[in-house]
Amino acid sequence: MSDRQTIPSSLAASPVIAIVRGGAGEHLLSACEALLDRGIVHLEITTNTPGWERAVTELAAREAAVIGVGTVLTAEHVARAAVAGASFVVAPNTDARVGAAAAAAGLGWYPGAFTPTEIALAWELGATAVKVFPAAQAGGPAFLSAVRAPLPHVLLVPTGGIGADDARAYLDRGAVAVGLGSPLLGDALDGGSLDDLRARADAVLLAVSGG
Repeated sequence: MSDRQTIPSSLAASPVIAIVRGGAGEHLLSACEALLDRGIVHLEITTNTPGWERAVTELAAREAAVIGVGTVLTAEHVARAAVAGASFVVAPNTDARVGAAAAAAGLGWYPGAFTPTEIALAWELGATAVKVFPAAQAGGPAFLSAVRAPLPHVLLVPTGGIGADDARAYLDRGAVAVGLGSPLLGDALDGGSLDDLRARADAVLLAVSGG
């Protein structure tokens, strides 16, 4: 595997990755802009979200934004993400071919893994950080702590079933960031209230800050 990409320093200041998935595409940009405005600067827009390439291209031009592409299952997805201007790619699984393509394109790679064996393999294949997925079903913060005991060198980003109430607990157990999807986005991609989205974003950032 080629050189491992480094975790962006911005994650230390704002260790939240918003997972933007679904909708018809009509409200994609406005929802993403609302998150950026509230200080959630790491956005993962998935390949099964209509209009994802156009949104990545537009948002990646924002100075403070760190835009990635999720549900990246093939080397072709990696190539399209790179052309769109993404900084990183995320997958629900670990595929060495996707990792090699990401490394060749200079993109961060966050492959999904569930068991300690899968997590260790993803790291050996060159993951920037390993996406522990689905984190809540794996055992939540306690599982993360148990995994890190024998694998303290592996950077972990738990994702799946995480909300504002427990995001801080994952960070306290050693996660470098947490990924939040529907508990954060709610119905914003379907035309739901952007004010409510901003309020959820504020609550998440307050929670992860320990406030």
